[in-house]
Amino acid sequence: MAKNLQLVVFNVGKELYGVGIDSVKEIVRVPDVTEVPDSPEFLEGVINLRGRVVPVIDLRKRLRLNGAERTKSTRVLITGNSGSIVGLLVDSVSEVIKIQPDAIEDPPEMISAIGVEYITGVAKIEEKLIIILNIKKVLSVEEMKKIGNTVDRAVEPVAV
Repeated sequence: MAKNLQLVVFNVGKELYGVGIDSVKEIVRVPDVTEVPDSPEFLEGVINLRGRVVPVIDLRKRLRLNGAERTKSTRVLITGNSGSIVGLLVDSVSEVIKIQPDAIEDPPEMISAIGVEYITGVAKIEEKLIIILNIKKVLSVEEMKKIGNTVDRAVEPVAV
């Protein structure tokens, strides 16, 4: 018997998204974000998380969705990917749920609102649909290198 999957469910726009709980280290309120010059559009900036510089990606921009103002509900999901820690800016985090693997269907071929390469499936929970993201694809190595280089430039010591 396949074991249940645990997902952290969050909102980006009107849609519900989920990522495996094992890829989320913690969820924090949005701290001060330092903008990084000459960075990819979806890189919101960097934050200081207990002494560690962490890049923060605006998931709305990363998935090419329309922007929205931050609210009191806006959160940063601190995720781990191949040894790197990255924050994902989301509109709100709603819950952690357990779902049966058979509640997940493959993404429909017609999905075009966001890159289908980021989606591993769609879960049907009661009347809700939850788009399950592949966090490794959202934070692909190529993208991480772009972000890493930008962040490295931002935190490089400057010779005076």
